[in-house]
Amino acid sequence: MLSGGNGSGCQIAMRMVVAAAEALTASQLVRINSAHVTSCFYSGRVNVDFAEHLVANEAKVAVPTTLNASSMDFVHPELTLVNPDLQGVTGAQRLRECYLKMGCNQTWTCAPYHIDPKPQFGENIAGSESNAVVFSNSVLGARTNLYGDFLDIAAAITGYVPYAGLHQDESRRGEIVFDAQGIPDSVKETDIFFNALGYVIGRESGSQIPVILGLLPTTSEDQLKALGSTAACAGAVKMFHAIGVTPEARSLAEALQGSQPNREVSVSASQIISASDALCMETHGRISAVCMGTPHFSFSEFQTLIPLLSNRKVHADVRFYISTSRHIIKLIEKEGWLEELEEAGITIVADRCTYNVPRLDGVDGVVMTNSAKWAYYGPGNVGAKAIFASLKECLDSAVAGRVVRDPDLWAGLI
Repeated sequence: MLSGGNGSGCQIAMRMVVAAAEALTASQLVRINSAHVTSCFYSGRVNVDFAEHLVANEAKVAVPTTLNASSMDFVHPELTLVNPDLQGVTGAQRLRECYLKMGCNQTWTCAPYHIDPKPQFGENIAGSESNAVVFSNSVLGARTNLYGDFLDIAAAITGYVPYAGLHQDESRRGEIVFDAQGIPDSVKETDIFFNALGYVIGRESGSQIPVILGLLPTTSEDQLKALGSTAACAGAVKMFHAIGVTPEARSLAEALQGSQPNREVSVSASQIISASDALCMETHGRISAVCMGTPHFSFSEFQTLIPLLSNRKVHADVRFYISTSRHIIKLIEKEGWLEELEEAGITIVADRCTYNVPRLDGVDGVVMTNSAKWAYYGPGNVGAKAIFASLKECLDSAVAGRVVRDPDLWAGLI
């Protein structure tokens, strides 16, 4: 590949992979089974120039490769064009053409783990989206570092990454223990708890691998998704272990690989409540929008939401967006849920996330969200004032047109 025997596009990609290996002092490369690419997101001309250069040099991916969320909704382009950034729209369209020419799968989702086939336990992959990297390492037991632009597509083209970091057994050892055994089980069953816990863990861990004690054996993938995605943005977490829940943590000793932790943290009720409050820029008043699906909504999350609708309608002054993948849209359409959601005044967004530009209509005032990641990034990205809340609070507020809080939300903690 380095000599150009597989074409000049592949030669460029392998030069990048080898340079990364040298920087990481890796003695060898390791073959990957799949890749997920974020370089397909338009953040400036450099993205387009690089992708078009690879295409011009006949680069093709060597492994199954999924695409991360774009900067626009290709299924419903009219949503993006309400407040058009013409350069951004054109850039996103050109990137789409390039990555499809290179053989990538048109998934456009930040939650590729919702789509089969998923990475398998022990497989080496190239991940690039922060929440997907955490989920793949922690929940699926696959192995990946965080490969950013443009190393992710280089890995996909060559089929190799440096054998370093989380690809190695010793680098997956837990380093900091969070004891959540004192938190009531009733609280651990709620969706909002895992976002708040992820915020605490991210702030305390930095880039260390956290180990969590006290989660219920029934903890769902959606809850682990929320925990990991928030820990990744509030800190730099790329993997966590949950004792008795995640595959490399059947016991504390296994998660720590027989070593002692660098530090232990007892998770308190006040930490959880403070984390939730820290993600709120307003406490009351009218709202302009509700945004869910950061990371993209799963089928089971829609399954939870549908019964809560109860034939209610979103307030006329509120825009209600749920981001999800094309794959999930097909599933909810088969169930008849898509029509039900649209009749309630909820807009389903594909291919993109709502906390990025071009900004969607209404996402410029006070925005409620059940995603700590949205609340963390949204204000800086789109200038909104975020209010972090439970799924039920978000829905109740969307119907009322103003902030509605559940007085019993933290009843188990207070």
